[in-house]
Amino acid sequence: MVSRVRVWLNRTYAENVFFMDQLRRNPSDRAVEIHATHGDPDSPVLAAADTAELEPEGLSPAGYVEYALAQCARRGIDVFVPRLHQSAVVAHRAEFEAAGTAVLAPPPEAVTVFHDKVIAYEAVQAIGVPVPPWYRVRSEGELVRAVEELEAGGHKACFKPASGAGGVGFRVITRSPFSLSQLDGFPSPYVPLDLVLEALREAEEPVDWLVMPRLEQPEVSVDCLTGPDNRVRMAVGRTKNGRRRGFTLHEQWLDPARRIAEGFGLHYLSNIQFRMFGDRPVLMDVNTRPAGGLHQLSLCGINAPWAAVRLALGEDPGEVVPPFLGQDYAVVSGPRPLCPVTLPQQRAEAAGPLPPVPADSVGAVPQPAVGALPL
Repeated sequence: MVSRVRVWLNRTYAENVFFMDQLRRNPSDRAVEIHATHGDPDSPVLAAADTAELEPEGLSPAGYVEYALAQCARRGIDVFVPRLHQSAVVAHRAEFEAAGTAVLAPPPEAVTVFHDKVIAYEAVQAIGVPVPPWYRVRSEGELVRAVEELEAGGHKACFKPASGAGGVGFRVITRSPFSLSQLDGFPSPYVPLDLVLEALREAEEPVDWLVMPRLEQPEVSVDCLTGPDNRVRMAVGRTKNGRRRGFTLHEQWLDPARRIAEGFGLHYLSNIQFRMFGDRPVLMDVNTRPAGGLHQLSLCGINAPWAAVRLALGEDPGEVVPPFLGQDYAVVSGPRPLCPVTLPQQRAEAAGPLPPVPADSVGAVPQPAVGALPL
């Protein structure tokens, strides 16, 4: 009898409830139990898990590794998918392996390279992958020089933290003064240069920003699955152009993504993002973790989370190629149940079943769509 697989996701994005759904609906029909931890008791991943706990706050990276090792031993975790403190966790991979837990994340060298966007850009340039012009900015004067040089080239300047995830901290610089027009409608990423400079002058600590031209759509996120042998098993592009989303297997996106994933050993699941600079694709960002939108590949007949778990367990899934490319779609939000206020919450027999949830609040998004609706 094949034993069940125990997977732990720590402090992950809410959208990864779909990642968890796909693990349970795996094509191998293997029993999967999911443990989730988070700092927010209202994270839907806690309710979606079989067992859930709130994470302790204020742990140092080293303290978090000790906490994680204890979790793996106590919960019998087979595969750990770390997001929080990923760098510290992968540095102690051998200790997790000794406890019987495979860490589904790249080696520490790869995580370090892509933690800092400037180091990442320099590294990928060295292997011939195009990147946009960029400036590292830590002061008012450096920001002014960077903006002036970009504007002289006919570009709009934008900035974001040199290290960070997602679109947190991304802003587009404008020369227009602040006015009521910027208070009309929804909040905008545009921010007047004079207000940014004033904020820098009053800041108690220096910033660490990457300033670059605003890149054009389409944005293409290439989801990659790479083995510990540095061979890519899967590379599929998800396109984004305004509301419209779709899929691509065009080599102008997939070839540089494969070169990055293989060249830097981005083992297991990674997400490599490109946009257009003029008439050519350039690298925008590299995530050394599963993308929040990874589940959308189910519209192409792929269960990427399960293929990654198999790879982490030493079971090579072979080449993961979409049998078809799904139609264009749009992403919409939908309700997900939350845990009762009291945690830890368990679905184990000893703790009893989850309280009933109204039928109209579970699975409200049609199952085949996995959080996406066709256009």
